[in-house]
Amino acid sequence: MTIQQTLTRQATGPSIEFAGVNLTLGRTTILDNVTFQVEPGSVHALVGPNGGGKSSLIKTLLGQTPHQGRLSLQWPGEPGVVGYVPQALEFDRGLPMTVDDFMGAMCQRRPAFLGLSKQYAGAIGEALERVGMQDKRKRRMGALSGGERQRVLLAQGLIPSPRLLVLDEPMSALDEAGIQVFGRLLQDWRHAGITVLWIEHDLEAVGRLADRVTGLNRRVLFDGAPRQTLTPERLLSLFSTHPRTNGSAA
Repeated sequence: MTIQQTLTRQATGPSIEFAGVNLTLGRTTILDNVTFQVEPGSVHALVGPNGGGKSSLIKTLLGQTPHQGRLSLQWPGEPGVVGYVPQALEFDRGLPMTVDDFMGAMCQRRPAFLGLSKQYAGAIGEALERVGMQDKRKRRMGALSGGERQRVLLAQGLIPSPRLLVLDEPMSALDEAGIQVFGRLLQDWRHAGITVLWIEHDLEAVGRLADRVTGLNRRVLFDGAPRQTLTPERLLSLFSTHPRTNGSAA
């Protein structure tokens, strides 16, 4: 049985199809005929230069940006929860907001100042344990390091349990311990059949952790297994201001 067949058989997350997706803002082309598929239950990385359209493509998937073309999700059964972890968290570091306060505000309808509800307390504790932040629940968010705040963002993306998880450069502020935590989370998500679409600039991590990778610089320049696609020639074309070719690899 192939890896793709195994992923498909065990998947609880959806497949995603981008078919001729275009996005233009004013006279600027942000996405140009973007076409590729994300297999259900796979870890699919999206790489490319700053300004190449990666975050814009994510916004189209999350319904935040109007676009042309077709974007479809095929769920194995009833549609499930879509989780999202942003690249960074901007807030007033002087706010007296603890990690628990933040998790409560993000994960429950009850006002954060009333504390964690019994309905979510267990899930929040488990999520913080998974990212190694259980012992810092009473620390102020503003007192955490950038890597610790990124771990908290990863934790909030786990509640409620997602079946599609969209990650926007989740490793950008992580230290070595945090990177190991993230690697374990990816393995857990893969084993659970969750579909992960992951924007990442760390090409070494992509080559080591992703099932498939798409190179995007306004348009798709390559799409395939990391070992076959992350070649010096393709990466040179990808990170050029004006990509020379438009090709794909199986």
